[in-house]
Amino acid sequence: MRLTKAIIHTNNLKKNFLNIRKQVGKAKVMAVVKADAYGHGVKIVLNALNSLGKQKPEYYAVATPDEGVELRILKIKQPILIFDPVDKFQVSKFFKFNLIPSVFTQEHLNLLIKEKKNLKSNKKIFVHVKVDTGMNRLGVDFIDAFKFIHKLSLNKNFVIDGIFTHFATADEAGSEYTLLQIKRFNNVIQSLSEKNINFGLAHAANSGAIIDFPESYYDMVRPGISLYGYYPSLQTSETIKLYPVMSLVSKVSTVKRIQPGESVSYSRRFFANKETKVISVPIGYADGFSRSLTNKALAIIKGRFYKQIGTVTMDRIMFDVGNDNIKINDDVILIGEQGKIKIDAWDWSEKINTIPYEITCGISKRVPRVIK
Repeated sequence: MRLTKAIIHTNNLKKNFLNIRKQVGKAKVMAVVKADAYGHGVKIVLNALNSLGKQKPEYYAVATPDEGVELRILKIKQPILIFDPVDKFQVSKFFKFNLIPSVFTQEHLNLLIKEKKNLKSNKKIFVHVKVDTGMNRLGVDFIDAFKFIHKLSLNKNFVIDGIFTHFATADEAGSEYTLLQIKRFNNVIQSLSEKNINFGLAHAANSGAIIDFPESYYDMVRPGISLYGYYPSLQTSETIKLYPVMSLVSKVSTVKRIQPGESVSYSRRFFANKETKVISVPIGYADGFSRSLTNKALAIIKGRFYKQIGTVTMDRIMFDVGNDNIKINDDVILIGEQGKIKIDAWDWSEKINTIPYEITCGISKRVPRVIK
């Protein structure tokens, strides 16, 4: 196996899930496992979560129909919601693999009805209606939601299994805009309830809302990044204890001594100011170690931090280890902890102005995922 590995701590994943489960009380949990479970390896994540018996997720959610198909191939029995809008090129997959579409236009409904007729199916189509309460990305506008859902409820081809919305700023401390979105969604729910229109499960809470907006739990919540051990921003509270699920580790591949004034890597962006040892580690931007981390990142070797030096290359990075006794095959921790020191995805994020979502999703397929 390759020297560079992503270690997936499934016990941490299960602890995170159960802590979320405890936090939300009676609400069901829809585990979000899109983008290969945020880069953690969807098969590993599904096996771990479904090992929880009666505590396992009631639903799963992914972005694309192809991701949903992958879950069915992996023998997932729970309902699977697809976030992407229905399109004519993939509509057949909803029927063939029993996936739940997100709908919010008449065109979505027409595509589903047409496919149902083509298949000569008598089965009703289970759907979730996306309501746009202020994200302004996808969904029927909250002002028009009652009319759309009421009309849909009268269509014998469909069963409304749920309605949902998505928050734009739930990861911001004391977000007034999230409270406005909750109010808008509540108004939709109230108007439907007053007319005895069955809308299935109402769900809205992403990770930020699960942590800080309990009034948004409704019937079901949708944890994403929190499953994998990260708070969605540095502004949220830490009312739920989370444990990072991924460690990124490698080994020292080579050791070279260089003299003062010598440079390292492409474009000569590092010069030694004294005689020193330079090690190389077999990971690069093709693996998800961003080129923007050049001369910014740290690694842990033998309980100490060492600075990454020189331009990050496609397959390899270098570190200045001074005159320390660092040898070939010594462990190198890029994300993880050793003793009392640690590096996590927030450390990378702060150096390159991004978020842990992008860091973990960016660890490429050529880095093997190993269960621990």
